[in-house]
Amino acid sequence: MLTIHRVLVSYGLDDFVRATHLYRPLRFFFWLSPWTWFRRRRGTRGERLRRALEDLGPIFVKFGQVVSTRRDLLPADIADELAKLQDRVPPFPGEAAKARVEEALGRPVAELFRAFEVTPLAAASIAQVHAATLQDGCQVVVKVLRPGMREVIGRDLEVLHTLAGLAQDYWPDSLRLRPREIVAEYEKTIVNELDLMREAGNASQLKRNFAGSPMLHVPEVHWDLCRPEVMVMERIHGVPISEVARLRELGTDIPKLAENGVKIFFTQVFSHNFFHADMHPGNIFVDVSDPANPRYAAVDFGIVGTLDPRDQLYLAGNFIAFFERDYRKVAVLHIESGWVPPGTRVDELESAVRTLCEPIFNKPLKDISFGIVLLHLFEVSRRFQMQIQPQLFLLQKTLLNIEGLGRELYPELDIWKTALPILRDWMRERNSPRTMLATFRDHWPDIAESIRQVPVIARRAMRRAYDGELVMRTESESLERLRAEMRRDRRHSDAVFVAGAVFLGGIIWLSLATQPAWIGWLLTAGGAMLLARRFTRR
Repeated sequence: MLTIHRVLVSYGLDDFVRATHLYRPLRFFFWLSPWTWFRRRRGTRGERLRRALEDLGPIFVKFGQVVSTRRDLLPADIADELAKLQDRVPPFPGEAAKARVEEALGRPVAELFRAFEVTPLAAASIAQVHAATLQDGCQVVVKVLRPGMREVIGRDLEVLHTLAGLAQDYWPDSLRLRPREIVAEYEKTIVNELDLMREAGNASQLKRNFAGSPMLHVPEVHWDLCRPEVMVMERIHGVPISEVARLRELGTDIPKLAENGVKIFFTQVFSHNFFHADMHPGNIFVDVSDPANPRYAAVDFGIVGTLDPRDQLYLAGNFIAFFERDYRKVAVLHIESGWVPPGTRVDELESAVRTLCEPIFNKPLKDISFGIVLLHLFEVSRRFQMQIQPQLFLLQKTLLNIEGLGRELYPELDIWKTALPILRDWMRERNSPRTMLATFRDHWPDIAESIRQVPVIARRAMRRAYDGELVMRTESESLERLRAEMRRDRRHSDAVFVAGAVFLGGIIWLSLATQPAWIGWLLTAGGAMLLARRFTRR
């Protein structure tokens, strides 16, 4: 926390922080801080923000990378500076990278590669890439994890957990926004990114999914040269997606390229349920060997996302209902999915969604911004106590990245016109008899095994039922005997009480010399006889 405070103040960003609700109780700390009194670093606000994020570490750099693509939400000067975070992160020494490669692979670099460039090809927040050539002449890139990165990430995550805890305790919206769960979800993502073997597996899966695709090329992984700290894969030659002017000079079909980007994203999310979740400009290249049919080439597969089938279905239904202006269906889907409290009235939520969406549809579809829609949705969510879904965090982040890239590449992009057919085809295919039959066929071994177990389960159930009936019958007979015995004991007690009362009455009669005396003797003798008979039977 002190480091964050020092960096923000040194770059003159404390005014922005003090304006947030979470830091208001700590604002006196800024005025008492000695860093506030010293000379601050100069530069534009965008440059100061970028340099502050770089100083704070990889987690904050990634945050800057995410928001840098949202030029519709950021001032131009800040967006321009944050865009430099995509591929201008300061590298660590190439000799250190070379040493890590040799340590991880257990052999000298000269034996592993015909050539290895010590100067990095690119540097990112968590790792950097070096160009190399294998002994067989194949051109590859070697991705090397930054030294000490696990410790740095661990420290940053502790800070995020602390901030989430403060938000949970002191922020009224925390129950709905669930900051601790969001940080926990992000922690899983960032920790996975530290394992380059996992990234290699992600790349292989994505390559299989798009095998033979004319829209996307995924580089080949050289598994024998991959370790948790080092990954070797095919080198990609292409134009960075951010160099739009160069793409135009080469005659690239920009509208087709932009539409293909949307198709790739929605295909990954719904058809494959496995999507590249770090699609900022530094990770995307374009193969323009055929400018009329440009092809994407992706790198950096450390962050991927999947969705629960239930979330997939609800998301597709929401997208389609939103486009068709079926606001009641949007409201019903939100309630059925559990994203809003179960007691929410459908008509009230429907009215709120209609109020949000109708002004948007008065504009041409190409002017609809998901970023603005999400901001308005957050306003609606506060009213209806809608909970943030941490499992959808990666999808929301990637969707904003894709939209930002698409609008920067081709501002006339009609994202709905491109995405809607994919969603409708997916829904149609999902509910088709062929898909249901295929699902039945895939699960048939489990179904057959369950059917074989039915006689055994039925036999066991019948035995338990029969045993239970015997137990109930035995318990019933025992209970009846107990009741009979209790009735006998009650009759015996009553008889003893009566006999004792008669015997006692006779004694009292005689002791008082009441006349005639024979009554006293009769009562005493009768009571004695009754008592004797009862105790004899007992």
